[in-house]
Amino acid sequence: MEIKYGDGKSEFGPGVSVELTGDEVAVAIDAWLVANRVYISGPRTILVNDCLCKTGRVYVDPSGSVIAAGDEFSGRGRGMGK
Repeated sequence: MEIKYGDGKSEFGPGVSVELTGDEVAVAIDAWLVANRVYISGPRTILVNDCLCKTGRVYVDPSGSVIAAGDEFSGRGRGMGK
């Protein structure tokens, strides 16, 4: 997983980009299922849009923020606060 400031050029800031590998997307989907009391035992194939997922990305708008391992990434950009 890679968390970095986005490429957005809005007047409010660049946003934040959270990039995931395909395996990380599959783990996230599996965790969502468990959180919703759906338990799968044994090998499984998780498809996204009918294909194996190679990567995933979450874009956080400039009005939002991301906290990871105690570090905050404001959507407004580095040093901009909330």
